[in-house]
Amino acid sequence: MNSYQPISPADESSQLMGTADRKELLSWALYDFANSGYTTVVQTTIFSAYFVAVIAGAAKGVAPGLATLLWSLAIGIANFIVMLIGPVLGAIADHRACKKAFLLVASVGCIASTALLALVGPGDIALGMVLIIVSAIMFSGGENLIAAFLPELVPKEQMGRLSGYGWSLGYFGGLLTLGICLAYITWAKQHGLPETHFVPVTLLITAALFALAVTPTFLWLHERAIPSELNSKQSNLQISYARLAHTFRETARFRDLLWFLITLGVYQSGVSTVIVLAAIYAQEVMGFDTQSLIVLIMVVNVTAAVGAFICGYLQDSWGSVPSLAMTLLLWIVAVVMALLADKPTMMWLAGNIIGLAMGASQSVGRALVSKFSPPERAGEFLGLWGVVNRLSAIVGPLSYGLINYWSKGDHRMSLLSTLLFFILGLALLANVDETRGKAAAIHPV
Repeated sequence: MNSYQPISPADESSQLMGTADRKELLSWALYDFANSGYTTVVQTTIFSAYFVAVIAGAAKGVAPGLATLLWSLAIGIANFIVMLIGPVLGAIADHRACKKAFLLVASVGCIASTALLALVGPGDIALGMVLIIVSAIMFSGGENLIAAFLPELVPKEQMGRLSGYGWSLGYFGGLLTLGICLAYITWAKQHGLPETHFVPVTLLITAALFALAVTPTFLWLHERAIPSELNSKQSNLQISYARLAHTFRETARFRDLLWFLITLGVYQSGVSTVIVLAAIYAQEVMGFDTQSLIVLIMVVNVTAAVGAFICGYLQDSWGSVPSLAMTLLLWIVAVVMALLADKPTMMWLAGNIIGLAMGASQSVGRALVSKFSPPERAGEFLGLWGVVNRLSAIVGPLSYGLINYWSKGDHRMSLLSTLLFFILGLALLANVDETRGKAAAIHPV
């Protein structure tokens, strides 16, 4: 009978051939540094606001709130596609030991589609949405695949620290990209160049920096996994689906992983909303211009890097669950402040608290799923992590966009849904037992 047979824990040593040296650990973390420019410039700051105000705003018949909804819809479609194909690609990458090859394809795809966004002008809604969808799919695929290397590089007790290093470097990567973009925008404005000129150039800058910074990852990061024996009567796709079906059947053996994935899906819906709509909120509600938005996000990136770095240590000493509870409380405080903000000063303060919370919560999420995952099936389980992240990236921003459209552009009302995600996520976290979850990953019952 041709069916998927799980790898036993005893086979772990044959799959993972030693730990990484410092150069390889740095090359892994540099991927976060490289790809963060994309999220910071395209999804969070410059292009998202440009799409709502200029690309969709210049089109005829765009009702109040529709531009925000179209942006949310493009992000939602991309994440829905990733949610469907992410676990399958992760399972294939595990089975054929080709995570690095898939990572290269995803990286090149994200870089190319980001550069092509420079061609999108006022009124080009369809082209803009298509390229955003493609770039977001490629970005998310790379994010899932780089995470799957984590259990191969360090022991479980060091995963939180390494994940924190990665997120921290990532925020500095976003900061560097934004800084260069800000310098160019300042120069362009001094020479009287319009937004339709300098925004496309920032996209080319982002793509070029991504390509440059990601090079060490492909030079130094090693694929340690060993290809599994291929059943000649089954394709890679059939094997991957069989493997995923086996994973879902075993969810009872990984109770805390399951509970955490549910918790993650709820609070990450709030995080995803902030990532793709924060600049739009600051622009539409608080009146921030492009330069002010960039400076705000640059400062937020610094606090996010600090949050990720500190939390990397805290979760290894306090535990990931208590650390996450603390960050969710920070999220709640920050969103309440943004809701009540009537002056830019309050928005700046809320933004910096958001930065601390964002860096910490994202670092904890990846590390905790890794701790709850059997090492020999890391790509598969982190594929589930990717599914949940993508689902939250659909639910959160789309709920914001729909409320914004139905309320005829009331962003404060839309932000209330974001606050609810964090409150519910904190309540659900009480069901997660970290010690039991780590034990189940080593010795499933």
